[in-house]
Amino acid sequence: MYSFDTKLRVRYGETDNMGYVYYGQYAAYYEVGRTESIRNLGITYRSLEEKGIMLPVVHLECRFLKPARYDDLLTIRTTVLEMPTAIIKFGYEIFNESGEKINEGQTSLVFTDAKSRRPTRPPAELMKAFKPFYE
Repeated sequence: MYSFDTKLRVRYGETDNMGYVYYGQYAAYYEVGRTESIRNLGITYRSLEEKGIMLPVVHLECRFLKPARYDDLLTIRTTVLEMPTAIIKFGYEIFNESGEKINEGQTSLVFTDAKSRRPTRPPAELMKAFKPFYE
């Protein structure tokens, strides 16, 4: 299975009046993990979009275990849960600096042709990059 860790420091504007990371911010953290995990394979979202491939999110799950606070250094572990088809499924685990898991979630995205807005196959270069992790 393919997995990649990304570090991210909580900014003040991402917190609520209680000093905790605002719950809606976790979807943005998942996006950071997703884009950086794909970038680690040598492929960027920009390059996919330039090829006419869009990746809308069609499913999001988020489970809060402990709060994150301003200035915490988080580790976002992003895992591609299975070899992609027209859908790519990501799992996320977010850890605080002490190594405690504070959040977990999943997203599903659909490879979509930008012109027709219809599902399409993943690009060959992406499938080639994932192949060694799923053999």
